[in-house]
Amino acid sequence: MSTPLVLVGAGGMGRAWLSAIRSEPRAELAGVVDLDVDVARAALADAGLPDVPVGTDAVDLARRTGARAVVDVTVPVAHHPVTTAALFAGLPVLGEKPAAATVAQTLSLVAAAEVTGQLFMVSQSRRYNPQLSAFRAQAAALGRPGVLTTEFFKAPRFGGFREEMPHPLLVDMAIHPFDTARYLLDAEPVSVYCESFNPPWSWYAGDAAATAVFEMTGGVRYAYTGSWCSPGRETSWNGSWRLSGEHGTAVWDGDHDPVAEPAAATSSPDGPGAEDRGEGIAGSLAAFLAALDGGPAPRGEVHENVLSLAMVEAAVESATSGARVLVDDVLERAYQRALADEARDDVRARLGSWTSVRAALDPALDPVLDPAGPARG
Repeated sequence: MSTPLVLVGAGGMGRAWLSAIRSEPRAELAGVVDLDVDVARAALADAGLPDVPVGTDAVDLARRTGARAVVDVTVPVAHHPVTTAALFAGLPVLGEKPAAATVAQTLSLVAAAEVTGQLFMVSQSRRYNPQLSAFRAQAAALGRPGVLTTEFFKAPRFGGFREEMPHPLLVDMAIHPFDTARYLLDAEPVSVYCESFNPPWSWYAGDAAATAVFEMTGGVRYAYTGSWCSPGRETSWNGSWRLSGEHGTAVWDGDHDPVAEPAAATSSPDGPGAEDRGEGIAGSLAAFLAALDGGPAPRGEVHENVLSLAMVEAAVESATSGARVLVDDVLERAYQRALADEARDDVRARLGSWTSVRAALDPALDPVLDPAGPARG
């Protein structure tokens, strides 16, 4: 039985998601929402689906069509209002990254998911990559990790808002490798020191290059360096990766099968059949639908996803201040902002019930990172 979905956002990524929904036999496109309904109609006409209903409000269109869930492909500033409205209408949400424009808004969405009991999943689509899964299996076979590195060098000329952002590389792109690092290492960020800058030939107004070094739980270091104005010998969009472990090294160029030395027999850390769901956004969609049908919590469930965005905010703060930044400090400030800004009494009460942000996201993390941390009353 297929699940009827409302797609919110009919721009470039919206069209990609429209294609993914059409290709997924367990999904049915019930309607498309866009503030400009002509854009929605054009996307549907180009897809050969001119009769699919359109509208400007996701909840209203879901009620009219009988849709059971929402796929949110709006711009980041719209993620919080669109997702909140859907969750409180009883609609699970699969959203594009980032979960929201800020960590504070994301914490509000975590609490909203808890209050409503609805699933909110963020599509970190790069986790659904069989080569990455193989790289993770190799990493697990190498014993304790020491250093993980990513090099990312591209020269895209987007035009538009990205070329005007203060930190285009960190804010718009780095969440992908940061989230991937968490997945590969099965570790969480503790602190970061980051420097960002803009090469003199850059066509970006903000800093298009950055280097960040994260301390992760267990003492492992994750080092990221990249540039969005680096023509020639460009890396994969997935970046170029190297993991140095206790018993050897694994490397992945982002586009081909990873290689480990010494080679070792590996099995998927995610269990048999974990990669059968598809690749990229198709994998995200399949995992979301499986969860709605009683399957396991998907990668990118909002509680699990918050720390990827926190890595971005911490890196930007470090680049701006010139100082090492503790991720727990970023979380605490975001928590206080979430409490101050929250418009819904039920969501604010849920936020206020948390003993700590780390414990709310994953109780197993709290004693590891802050064994003597004070509880909130």
